[in-house]
Amino acid sequence: MNGKLTTSIKLAALCLGLGGAIIAAPALAQQAKEQFVPMLSYRVGPYAAGGSGFFSGYIDYLDMLNKRDGGIGGVKLTWEECETEYKNDRGVECYERLKNKGPTGGTVFTPLSTGITYAILERATNDKHPVMSMGYGRTDASDGRVFPYVFPIVTNYWSQNTAKIKFIGQREGGMDKLKGKKIVNLYHGSAYGKETIGILDAQAKKYGFEVIHIEVPHPGNEQQSQWLQISKIKPDYVILRGWGVMNPTALKTAQKVGFPADKIIGVWWSGAEEDVIPAGDAAKGYIAAGFHPSGQDFPVIQDILKQVYGGGNKGAMDDPKRIGQIYYNRGVIQGILTAEAVRTAQEKYGKRALTGEEMRWGIENLKIDENRIKQLGAFGMLQPLSLSCLDHEGGGAVKFQQWNGERWVVITDWIQSDQTLVRPEIEKSAAQYAKEKGITPRDCAKEAAAAKK
Repeated sequence: MNGKLTTSIKLAALCLGLGGAIIAAPALAQQAKEQFVPMLSYRVGPYAAGGSGFFSGYIDYLDMLNKRDGGIGGVKLTWEECETEYKNDRGVECYERLKNKGPTGGTVFTPLSTGITYAILERATNDKHPVMSMGYGRTDASDGRVFPYVFPIVTNYWSQNTAKIKFIGQREGGMDKLKGKKIVNLYHGSAYGKETIGILDAQAKKYGFEVIHIEVPHPGNEQQSQWLQISKIKPDYVILRGWGVMNPTALKTAQKVGFPADKIIGVWWSGAEEDVIPAGDAAKGYIAAGFHPSGQDFPVIQDILKQVYGGGNKGAMDDPKRIGQIYYNRGVIQGILTAEAVRTAQEKYGKRALTGEEMRWGIENLKIDENRIKQLGAFGMLQPLSLSCLDHEGGGAVKFQQWNGERWVVITDWIQSDQTLVRPEIEKSAAQYAKEKGITPRDCAKEAAAAKK
């Protein structure tokens, strides 16, 4: 080939390459200003009410920040949903599909499933992607020395359970009055349902009550035999650890066997509008734990209605009547926690797309006091939080609410968990996990000293 022609071809190719780079540069710069949030969601199946409510609230909050504030620190928030159907294998598939998307990969994973949290825990830790399991998941992951990338934030299952027993004690006139009582633990046949068996056994031994564990197989739409067993036991209380269709089925079946609704105390995954409305009058008087209320009268919800749904626009929630309900508001709180962790990490690493490792630092150093909660327009929705290397829970308090046939009514102030019981059990379980997996726990004091230098 002619030398001059070869040179010309090379020059042309170089120019085209430079031109492509010049064209691509703005796109790359824009991409660097995007924070990708993966959504391991589920909007179909027997647990669709919880998943659709939660992820709609989560997405709407992030969307509102984009529209109102231009994102966080000038960084736009982006997301993608992947349907897990609340199945562990699908959850792993979705994690693998989304973990490397965006300029820095998945910011934080929120499976809304204890089983999926267990299934991706080791993968996420190895890949350095934080998992935020707000009010669910593996409780001993509250010990950040052993589980640096997992955060059962706000309050975990064991904390909630000790608050629940405190609440029952208050109703009975004192914790000493629990002695000799019978409590049935009616639980969903999953990792989630089984999570509190050990802590309940420990509390039964401490306070002298008898606990009987009764499993309801997935999905829980048949419970006649379980409630016939309960009617024979004649317990003083039933703890309902249900999910999805299991909850209204439990309330309706309890009514059939004559067990009073106000003696059934549900977990927060059994305490949403979708759990009681289908049960009709069988749900009236039923009590459930909660770490936030329902309602649209919060400034943050009003901002979402204005910014996301104003002018006839559509948000992530197909049914606008569900905006402000329990599951939706829980998703909004997830959005707040994710955004505040991004802000915290940006203060250290700069206003740019953060890596999973940087986001992990942001979550672990998250501090939200009452003044900040007011600024966020969420006063009354969220308890103050303070996380650390040692403590990946950060809160631990619980309120209780009662269904009056039309709406949830909060009937207690915050009830603090019994950390004298919970924390030693967390550390014992985490230490056992570390031993089994050959993990050397982090030295939090050493890390704190190094950070000050």
